[in-house]
Amino acid sequence: QVQLVESGGGLVQPGGSLRLSCAASGNMFSSYVMQWYRQDPGKQRELIASISNGGSTKYANSVKGRFTVSRDNAKNTVYLQMNSLKPEDTAVYYCNAKNVWSGLLYWGQGTQVTVSS
Repeated sequence: QVQLVESGGGLVQPGGSLRLSCAASGNMFSSYVMQWYRQDPGKQRELIASISNGGSTKYANSVKGRFTVSRDNAKNTVYLQMNSLKPEDTAVYYCNAKNVWSGLLYWGQGTQVTVSS
C-alpha cells in the first residue's frame, strides 16, 4: 500500500497559478496510476487528471490545456501544475493512487485550493 500527502494548496487570484505536490510513501510507486480529483461541497468528486505508470496522461475537459500532471518516480512524487486558474476551480484537491492491476485506491487527505479576487 501507499500513503499520500498533498501540499501546495492555497488562495490565488483568477488567472494565477499553483503547483500541487503529492508525496507517496511505498515501495512500488511505479505500480500505481496517479490521479488528481477535486470536490466542492454539494458536487460530485471529479477526476481531473491522471498519469499512468508509463507516463501517459489524461485530463478532464474542464482543465485540459490549463493543468499539467507529472510524476517523478525517483522522488515518489506526483505534481499538478495549475495555470490560468478560474473561480470554478475552487475545490478540495485529492491525490489518488490506483493499483494498476487490482484498481485498489488510496487517498490523500486533500488540500484546499481557493480562486478568488
